[in-house]
Amino acid sequence: MNFGGNRALDLAAERAEQEREAGVIAASDALRQRGTCECVDCGATISAARKRVYPAATRCLECQIDVEKEAYLK
Repeated sequence: MNFGGNRALDLAAERAEQEREAGVIAASDALRQRGTCECVDCGATISAARKRVYPAATRCLECQIDVEKEAYLK
């Protein structure tokens, strides 16, 4: 089977790296704005327990679960 040789793999690796970099930037921004306790998706308050475990959280647990499910199903 030919999937386009190394080019397809290179593009996939490049895309994965771009997504990681975007995640790092988003986490850095969230850490600088530690006072932010509202979910970026629904506006609900992000629980103190979630912020303790993951200070860079920008979504409430429910919205984060939805985002991860959607990404998994793609």
